[in-house]
Amino acid sequence: MQYAPTVYAARFIMVDIKNLTVEELSAFIAHLGKEKFRASQIIKWVYQKRVRSFDDMTNLAKDFREALKGIAFISTIQATKVEVSKDGTKKYLFHLKDGNSIESVLIPDEDRLTLCISSQVGCPLDCGFCMTGSGGFVRNLDTSEIINQICAVQDDLPEEAQLTNIVLMGMGEPLLNYDNVLKAIKIMIYGEGMSFSTRKITVSTSGIVPEMLRLGSDTNVNLAVSLNATTDEVRTRLMPVNKKYPLNKLLSACREYPLPPRRRITFEYILIKGINDSLEDARRLARLVKGIPCKINLIPYNEHAGSEFRRPSDEAIRAFQEILQNVGYTALLRTSKGLDISAACGQLRGKLLKDLHHKEH
Repeated sequence: MQYAPTVYAARFIMVDIKNLTVEELSAFIAHLGKEKFRASQIIKWVYQKRVRSFDDMTNLAKDFREALKGIAFISTIQATKVEVSKDGTKKYLFHLKDGNSIESVLIPDEDRLTLCISSQVGCPLDCGFCMTGSGGFVRNLDTSEIINQICAVQDDLPEEAQLTNIVLMGMGEPLLNYDNVLKAIKIMIYGEGMSFSTRKITVSTSGIVPEMLRLGSDTNVNLAVSLNATTDEVRTRLMPVNKKYPLNKLLSACREYPLPPRRRITFEYILIKGINDSLEDARRLARLVKGIPCKINLIPYNEHAGSEFRRPSDEAIRAFQEILQNVGYTALLRTSKGLDISAACGQLRGKLLKDLHHKEH
């Protein structure tokens, strides 16, 4: 059978395969008269065999491959800078097709190899402790740009190494790019493709309440909530999103969140000296999350140039942790990785923007 891609070109002008879930790809190739199982074959070539050309998909008929080349392509992104820490952490700065840049961080930890990926160029939430927000918001990432961070890092790994966990905790607020993030998750978990377990994928949010509940009904990946304060006054200072979704609404959504069996919400709490690290904060935190199946990640603030905030003392951090542990919470101290490189979210992109600014002036 001969295919005529020009018939479909007006409707499907150069579609990026990595923007499509298996269902969307099945519908796409149905217009070329192809069976649904061909979509799974293509996805396997792209994500398991990591080919970049339809010519390499040797179990597809040659005229089908030629038809695909006329209406679709397989995108990639390139790392323009990679920084490697002495602890093994790797920070990637990726160049996008429109000239913007995003960051991903590869974090080795015992038997885990976790990749932290971005969902937006910049971030609109302007959290006081976060360097990404200080750089402003540019746009949402396409599904393919989210997925390509994983593909690029996988290609950079030694052959015997495999990513074990994906966390959407990089640049941007994932739930403000909901549709593309959800599509990316579907691509990540598809068995003939990346084949990640939902237990190995975590979406972190600053507390976009309506989309939190949507996420719980649309997928069963892990949820992490960036809490960072125990009063609305302090949280609003640190995270302006709290004006729209204050603590009572946020924690109510956490209580309603449809957790799968034996799963817990992760509360992320960045400890900042003199702001949210008091013993009373610890006691208040214990009361706030009471009744919610959860664990608490305590993250000492990662100081960077230009920030007004400071890291608490080790004694203050331990005292905060002990209060939570003594009343039965799993409170884990997350030591910062990559302190000798630009590991704080947005730092590497921030350096690039500064360099460009200096060159222009």
